Amino acid sequence: MAKCCAVDSDDENTSVGGSPASKRAHTAVGDDEDAPCASGRRASKGKPGKARRRDNDDEEARIDYTGDNEEEDRKFEEDNTPHILASLNDKHKVHGGIADHGIIESIEMHRFMCHKYLTFSFGPQINFIQYSAVLSAITVALGGKANSTGRGNSLKSFIQEGQTYISRSFLTCVFTHLSCRASEVTLSLKNQGEEVYKPKKYGKSIVITRRFTKVGNSSWKIKSKDGKVISTKKDELAAICDHMNIQVDNPMNVLMQEKYKARDSFVLLHFPDPPRQFFLRGTQLSQLSDKYDTCFVNITATTKMLAQKKEAIPDLRTVFREASTRFEEAEKAREQKNKVDELKKELVWARINSKEEEMKAKFEAVAKLAGRLSQIQENLEKAELQAKKDEIAAQIRVKKGEIAILHNSLKDIDEQLKRMKKEIEAYTATIGKETKRLEKASESKRGETQQKLEGARADVKATEDALSAINTQISSAEDELKHLREDGATAENAQQKLDERIRKCNINIQSCLSADTDHYGAYSNNIQGVMERINQTTWHGEKPLGPLGIHVKVWDNKWVELLRFMLLGLLCSFAVTDARDIRVLKKILAGTNNPKTSVHFFKPDLFDYSSGEPLANVLTVLRALEVSDPHVLRILINKTSIKSRVLAPRRVEAQGILTNMRSGSAWTIDGFNVTRYPEGGESLVPIHIKQLHAMLLVQVRSTATQLQRWRDKKVEFDHQLQTANATLAAAQQKWNEARQGLDALKACHSMGQTADDTFHEAKCIVLQIQNEIIEEMPAQLSFIRDALQDSEREKEVIMAQFTEISKQKATLNGKQKELVTQSDEISGEIRELRNYQGSCKAAENRTDLLNDVNHWKKKIAEEEAKVKEAEDNTALIQTEFTEWTTKAQEYCERVPTKRSPDAIDRSLKSTQAALVECEKRHGASMEDMAIEMNKAEDRLEKAEEDLKHLTKLNKALQVSLIVRLLRWQEFRRLIALRCKLVFGYHLSQRGYFGKVLFDHKKSTLQLKVQHKDPRSLSGGEKSFSTICLLLSLWDSIGCPLRCLDEFDVFMDAVNRCISIKMMIDTANQSDKKQYVLITPQDMHNVNPGPTVRVHRMTDPKRGQGVRKA
Repeated sequence: MAKCCAVDSDDENTSVGGSPASKRAHTAVGDDEDAPCASGRRASKGKPGKARRRDNDDEEARIDYTGDNEEEDRKFEEDNTPHILASLNDKHKVHGGIADHGIIESIEMHRFMCHKYLTFSFGPQINFIQYSAVLSAITVALGGKANSTGRGNSLKSFIQEGQTYISRSFLTCVFTHLSCRASEVTLSLKNQGEEVYKPKKYGKSIVITRRFTKVGNSSWKIKSKDGKVISTKKDELAAICDHMNIQVDNPMNVLMQEKYKARDSFVLLHFPDPPRQFFLRGTQLSQLSDKYDTCFVNITATTKMLAQKKEAIPDLRTVFREASTRFEEAEKAREQKNKVDELKKELVWARINSKEEEMKAKFEAVAKLAGRLSQIQENLEKAELQAKKDEIAAQIRVKKGEIAILHNSLKDIDEQLKRMKKEIEAYTATIGKETKRLEKASESKRGETQQKLEGARADVKATEDALSAINTQISSAEDELKHLREDGATAENAQQKLDERIRKCNINIQSCLSADTDHYGAYSNNIQGVMERINQTTWHGEKPLGPLGIHVKVWDNKWVELLRFMLLGLLCSFAVTDARDIRVLKKILAGTNNPKTSVHFFKPDLFDYSSGEPLANVLTVLRALEVSDPHVLRILINKTSIKSRVLAPRRVEAQGILTNMRSGSAWTIDGFNVTRYPEGGESLVPIHIKQLHAMLLVQVRSTATQLQRWRDKKVEFDHQLQTANATLAAAQQKWNEARQGLDALKACHSMGQTADDTFHEAKCIVLQIQNEIIEEMPAQLSFIRDALQDSEREKEVIMAQFTEISKQKATLNGKQKELVTQSDEISGEIRELRNYQGSCKAAENRTDLLNDVNHWKKKIAEEEAKVKEAEDNTALIQTEFTEWTTKAQEYCERVPTKRSPDAIDRSLKSTQAALVECEKRHGASMEDMAIEMNKAEDRLEKAEEDLKHLTKLNKALQVSLIVRLLRWQEFRRLIALRCKLVFGYHLSQRGYFGKVLFDHKKSTLQLKVQHKDPRSLSGGEKSFSTICLLLSLWDSIGCPLRCLDEFDVFMDAVNRCISIKMMIDTANQSDKKQYVLITPQDMHNVNPGPTVRVHRMTDPKRGQGVRKA
């Protein structure tokens, strides 16, 4: 810890009481370099157990604290040793309880390090395990750093390498390949007792799952006992660890193998610093000390800042006095300004009065024009009414003539109807008499004829039914034949598509086979020769870069075809840093039959492109690509804006993303280039993705995978082609059968022509029988019936004419009534107008002019235009007057005045000129000076108030820091003494004698065993001493979890047996603590029991590679 520093203070004299073992004040530099920063100057004759701060407004004060004193340390040990030994003896008699929370119930590892799957169920107290990677899994699951495990620098190093089996199935191959790129660790923590963490959410166990991949992604799932995911945030895991006091990165809680094996630096004097730092860090005294250092630095900085504020206050007072003086001198000019305000108010209302007089004059002019317009309007109405009356009278005359004609027609029709009714009644009576006579004479013969007629009708119906059935069958057969033809066409199209897919698979298989010998085959013609000529040519700038596609790969294969098509031109292009090299490279490309290959010019500037990227949850082309060359990456960004171009599976999703982004562009797998403009428009351009070279944008190391993929696809398409061929053959057979059935039905239909002839013959027989019946009637009766039918038809025609004429007559009568009504109304209006103008003697002389409607209409249009213009001007003036009045009322109350605006304006200008002259003398306006004075006053008051409150706060912080410094020293003394006593007790189990020597002044920690230097101890004795020290330090911390990795690798059998027994006894005596102890050696001498659980397992299988089927 840094040495102590001075602290400026304005605090009053204050003393803080210490603990019973507090010490006297020390001088400026503290004796303990590890103690938090503290005092400078000695307190005046301070008493033991107190710390003082001296206060002086003009001097610097320092925080004084009591440091270490050997005499007081010795007295402290004498006073507290008996109590600690007594508590240790009492602890040995009591068996420790089981923790309710914070201990591990089980752990499960998937593809972690050397194991594909491994799981352990832990005991609540002591667990011996033969697999050291369990501690690494615990550290990873609880959020610890990967490098703290000593097994790797990142999480990627914990993922199991290789795979066990790859089947022939393409899907199984892909699944196995992806699964080997990720690992997962699941850990279950006990969550019971009084201090349970969120019991309603998690229940009695908290399940923590951490998954991490080869690409560096890592995620958490924190679940309840029932498997429900409660949170996926690391902050929740940190809160759980804080609640349960689990410190996974504390070496005292989880001591890994690599740190433990460095016993030379841990036990011996060769490196004294690490044990001391290990002690401070493990007991969390170091972390607490660092926080006190930060507090001390902040207090020091605050004290200096307060001193600066105090020095600035006199200057602020001076500025405020000067501003007040200037304002008082300028206050005298305020009366002049008041006069200006009064003149402004009077001017406003004088202008409103002037506008009001103008508005009144306009209203009078509009009234005069309106009076003239009303007189002209009366003349026009009279002329229009007279003309309208004449027109209606002519229409009435015409309608009367039409009604008379219709009335005559109706009269004639009525007479004809009467005559026709009489003839029909006579014919009907005669027919009745003749019919009765004939019925008596030919009743028997008519029955026989009727039977023949019914038989002939039955034959006709049977023939019709037979022909209808045959036609129905033919129609059904034709429909079935049509559907079979469509199915055959569909099967044929599927067959053609599968043939095309198989052809593309063969092309891609050939491309994959050629990629092993020619890595540039995917980029154009003879690119290998181009690269050779590029290497042989001398260039003005750097050697050309390209083809650019060899540096670009795709993370996810589902985007390969889309990006391969959209970026084809750039992937096959080259880039140069000197414009003079473009022509040379173009010539080389043209010579190798690549004239269309593009050459770009770029500057090798590695600019920062992160500012233009969208949110992290939006997939862009840049995020989908793996670009190995930074210059190629920036060329792609400049040419196609891949950092902001969005990728989406479908058009709808792309539109939603761009809507949230408000603008941008996107490519979709379903074939659309979507663009949304900032002003709100949108563009959709279809993309017709074509099959390109199979090795473009594919990792070189996955050539074999791609080859197998295309071969598997070809096999799959071959099977589908066989199925399609079978389907097509079946459809062809069904079509042939249906065609034969249709031909047979058509043959039957042809044979049915005889039935059709029979049908016509039957119809002829029916007609013949009917004619015979008619012919049997007497000629006179037939003639009467014909005459009756003619009369009835004539009657119907006459009735139709009668109905139509009646309607026309009713319509004309209605129109005539309307015309008569209008004529009467117009006559009344004309009489009123004539009575109104009867007093005018010149009315008869102007009759022609009054009847001239066109003249009066023209006159009215002229007058209306004049009135409209006058009304518009009046409305404008009225609006201005209203607005001016409203603004004037908002500005001030009405000021009565009889002066004109010009006279008031002259007085205002002269007064303002005098006020400006006054402001020039003072250098600012009255408003500016008032603002300046108020600001100066506010700054002074704020500075004084801030200084007062901050000084008070800083003094309180100084007092608090002193109290905490004293308590920190007491904690360190007590923990160090307990560590010494427990260490000696554990050594006595082996018959040794030893002690721990703390030198807080020199910041060292040394071990003495049997009065020897630890360097003279044997390997087993060193390891045993290390275990004793570790157990003594464990006794000083409160974490419920203790983990130790391979503690017995350097121990002989005797020391190992004693160490294990001692650790088991210590664990049994510990209350609510769980121990996880890793040992690779045989554990036959460890007896499992209620508190001891031994986990044995077989050795992991290492170095297994890929075995193909």
